[in-house]
Amino acid sequence: MNKPNLPPLTWLRAFESTARHLSFTDAAHELNLTQAAISKQVKSLEFHLRHQLFERRPRSLVLTKTGMAYLPKVRDAFDRLLIGTNEVFGRRKNPALTLRCSVSFATNFLAPLLPQYIEQNSDKPLRIVSSVWNDSYDHDRFDLEIQYGLGSDAGLISQRLTNDWLIPLCTPDMAASGLLNAPNDLAHHTLLHVLGYQEGWGNWLSAAGAETVDPSAGLHMDTSATALEVAAHGGGVVLGRSSLCAQYLQSGRLLAPFDFALPVSEGFHLLRPNGPASHPDADGFSSWLLSIVIDAQS
Repeated sequence: MNKPNLPPLTWLRAFESTARHLSFTDAAHELNLTQAAISKQVKSLEFHLRHQLFERRPRSLVLTKTGMAYLPKVRDAFDRLLIGTNEVFGRRKNPALTLRCSVSFATNFLAPLLPQYIEQNSDKPLRIVSSVWNDSYDHDRFDLEIQYGLGSDAGLISQRLTNDWLIPLCTPDMAASGLLNAPNDLAHHTLLHVLGYQEGWGNWLSAAGAETVDPSAGLHMDTSATALEVAAHGGGVVLGRSSLCAQYLQSGRLLAPFDFALPVSEGFHLLRPNGPASHPDADGFSSWLLSIVIDAQS
C-alpha cells in the first residue's frame, strides 16, 4: 500500500497563517515572506490536495467548507509537533531548573526524595529529563546532570553522591528454595546484567571465589530499573548497586542471599558547569541533594 503523500510543511504553515488572518498580506508579514510567496504556497497546497481551501473575493478571503474542516487538523498537528519538540529538546527559556539523570537513579533514588524538595520549594519549578546512557553534558539544555562513573569530566564540577556496593539480589522464594546457598550455585540461575557499567558480575564472582559460574551468561538489559523489576518478578538474580536497591530491600521484594558485597569505584555524580550557575535555583537544589546524601551516609 502506498504511503500518503503529505504536503510540505511550508505549504501547511502558509495555509494555517492565512486562515488565521484571512489575509495573504498579514500571513506574509508573520512568516517574513512576500505576499506572492504565501499565495503561491497556498495555491500549491490546493493543487496538491485537489481541493479549494479559500474563496478569493475582491477584498477578502473566506475559508471554504473544506478549508474549515482541514484547518483544525493542521493546527492540531502543529500543536503536537511543538509539544513533542519541547518535551524532547526543552526550551532554554523554560523557568524550570532542568536536571538530567539516568532512569534508574530518577526512579529508585531521587523519586522518594522529591516530595520533600517540592514541599520546601513549591515556588521553584523543577524539570527532570531521564536518560539511559551517559551522553555528553549539553550545557544549553540542562542546568544539572547526574551521571554514573568516576566523575572525572573535564571542565565540570563533579560531586560524588553515592558510594556503591555490588550485591546479588533475588526474591525471598528463590533464596528460600535451598538452591542458592553459595556463590557457585549461581551457575544454576539466570544472571541479570545491566549494560554500561564498568564493574559487574565478573568482578563480583571473582571476588567471591565463584569460579564455576560463567560471568557472561544470562540476560542483559540497558537499565537497572528494568533488571531490578525482572528480578523482583522471579526472573533471575540481579547484581544490584546499593544506591538503587534500597526500596526493594526495605519492601522485602528482593533480598541478598549472600553476606558478601563488593565495593566499586564507580558511583553517581552531580555535574554542573565550572563557573556561574546557569539557573538561579541550581545552587539551592545541589545543596539540598548533597545534604540528603551526607545525612544518609553519616
